[in-house]
Amino acid sequence: MTATNGREGWVPVDEFVRAPKAAEIIAKSIRRRIVLGELREGDTLPSEADLMAQFGVSRPTLREAFRIMEAESLISIRRGARGGARVLAPDLSVAARYVGLLLQLSGTTIGEVYDTRVIIEPAAVHRLATRRKERDLEDLRACVEELRKLVEAAKADPGISLDAGSRLAWRFHELLIERAGNRAMAIQWGVLRDVMETHLASAVSRSSDRSDAVESFRRSVRSYSKLVAFLEAKDAEGAQRHWRKHMDVSSKILLGTEADPKAVVDLFD
Repeated sequence: MTATNGREGWVPVDEFVRAPKAAEIIAKSIRRRIVLGELREGDTLPSEADLMAQFGVSRPTLREAFRIMEAESLISIRRGARGGARVLAPDLSVAARYVGLLLQLSGTTIGEVYDTRVIIEPAAVHRLATRRKERDLEDLRACVEELRKLVEAAKADPGISLDAGSRLAWRFHELLIERAGNRAMAIQWGVLRDVMETHLASAVSRSSDRSDAVESFRRSVRSYSKLVAFLEAKDAEGAQRHWRKHMDVSSKILLGTEADPKAVVDLFD
């Protein structure tokens, strides 16, 4: 049997779009309520009996809808007398894991991931310089000051861990993206963060020279401070140039000394 596809000619009926299952329709309805804020994190969904009556479906169909939403990390199911389906906030890490899998399956290299970061962050910095508020500058300065104090303490005491330095460096970059005020850009950066963070953790673990790490953080403090000065002056072009140079140098150091830039992304080793 054939039918028209709305264009010239006819196509086999099996090329039609598959009609969604009842479970998918239920999941879509509840997902939409979560996205619109009608259901908030921590809210408990009505009982299975109430939902079955509301949607006119059987228990297996409803539970299939629950499994779809559990896989999307939109609800959690608790068993037992006080059990039920509880709403979870959409989690960026779920998307990050999925994108990481796609990157790995497509043969994306670590170098390509870093190239993307070099493109995104200077653009965010340019935008931030034109719209920054005093609170943004204060938060960035506080982050830089914490890192500076850690560097000074680590130089004086070899027993002090540098793990906090990596967290502060990530926080500084995160603040730049967040305060730029473009949510699409922030989400793109966020889904790549797990890939970058996993690689950086591996690279740092392979580095046995503590003095090099301390010096690297010291240079970062100087570069971060210079960027904040550009942002304070609302010098968007200067901020963007400086941050592109910073990102280029950082990427070359990390990729040139700690990893093969042609190595394929691998988050599942």
